[in-house]
Amino acid sequence: MEKFENRVYLASPTMHGEEQMYIKEAFDTNWVAPLGKNVNEFEKETAKYVGCKDAAALVSGTSAIHLAVKLAGVERGDIVFCSDLTFAATVNPVLYEGGIPVFIDSEKETWNMNPKALNAAFEKYNGKELPKPKAVIVVNLYGTPAKLDEIKHICDKNGVTLIEDAAESLGAKINDKQTGTYGKYNILSFNGNKIITTSGGGMLLSDDEEAIKKARFWATQSREDFPWYEHKEIGYNYRLSNITAGIGRGQLLHLDEHISLKKAIYERYKEGLADLPVVMNPYMENSEPNFWLSCFLIEEGCKTTPDMIREKLAEYNVESRPIWKPMHMQPIFKEDDFITNGDCVDEAIFARGLCLPSDIKMTPEQQDIVMEMMKSCF
Repeated sequence: MEKFENRVYLASPTMHGEEQMYIKEAFDTNWVAPLGKNVNEFEKETAKYVGCKDAAALVSGTSAIHLAVKLAGVERGDIVFCSDLTFAATVNPVLYEGGIPVFIDSEKETWNMNPKALNAAFEKYNGKELPKPKAVIVVNLYGTPAKLDEIKHICDKNGVTLIEDAAESLGAKINDKQTGTYGKYNILSFNGNKIITTSGGGMLLSDDEEAIKKARFWATQSREDFPWYEHKEIGYNYRLSNITAGIGRGQLLHLDEHISLKKAIYERYKEGLADLPVVMNPYMENSEPNFWLSCFLIEEGCKTTPDMIREKLAEYNVESRPIWKPMHMQPIFKEDDFITNGDCVDEAIFARGLCLPSDIKMTPEQQDIVMEMMKSCF
C-alpha cells in the first residue's frame, strides 16, 4: 500500500458555496463586524432547527458553556457534576467561576454519563455531609446522545440545573427530539472539525429567552444602555462576528447531508471491520446519532493496541486520534472527586479505543484502504 499523497483527515471543514453568498452580502453592506444580519439569522435558523426558542451566537462552544455556568448561578466553591469522558473545554468554564467539578463515569451503552453513577453522586452530595451540586453538565460524546431523558429526570427530581453540552451532537436525536434541547441551557460548537463549522464559533440555546438576552449582554462586555460606556457587571468579548456567522448559515443548509455522509462512513466501518475483535462506538436503539466521529473499542485480551493502529495509519498519511483522556485522569483534575458505578468504564474506553478518520470528503475507496491498513495490525 502506498502512502496517501493528500492527507486523510479525522474530520475537516467541507464548504459548499452558499457560505460565500452570505459573506459577500456582509461585505457588500459593510457589516463585517461585529454583529449584523448574519448573526441574527444564524441564531434564528439554528434555534428553529434544534427546537429551542432562542439562541446566542458566540465565539466558541467553550464561551457558551461559560455563560451557561454563569446562568446556572455557579459561584466559588459550588459543586458541578460533569461528564468524565470529554474534552477539557466542557469542564474549564466551571473553574472560571471558581466551581469544583465532580466527574461522573460513563456507561457502556453510549459511552456517556451513567445515570446510575449520577444517582450515586446525588446520594453522596446530598446537602448534608456534602453540599448539593449547583448544576450538571452532560456531554453527547462524538455525536451520540446520552441517556438524556433519564439524566434530565434525575436533575429535575433533585432540583438541579441541567446543562447539555451538545458541542459534538448537532442534528442527533432521541425519539425524534433533537439533542441540544434537554438542558435548561444547551450549547453547540462550530469548531473547524465539527459537523458544520463557522471556522470557530459556538452557540448557547434555551427556551428561557430572558436568559439568552442576559447571555448576549454578558457577551458584549456587559455594556449598559447609556450613551457612554457604563458597566455594572463583568463582561466578555464573546459574540460571533457577522462574517463567521455567514459561514454558519451556508453550512446549516447542508447539515442533514453531512449527517447522512457521516452515517455512511460509520456503517462502512461497522461492516468492513466486522471480522476483527473490535466494536464500534455504540448508541441506543431509540436514538439517531449524527455520527460525527466513528470510533471503535478493541476487545479485552487482544494484543493489538490503539497506538499500534494510530501509528500505522500515520505512516500512510492518515489521521486518527485517541479517545478523550478522562478528566479524572488529567493532572489538573487529579484532586477532584470521581463517581463510578463499579468498574471504571471511562478508563477502559480510553485504553482500548480509537477515533477513526471520519472526513466526509474521504471516498469509499480510501476508506477501504484505511480498513486494510487497520486489519494488517491484527
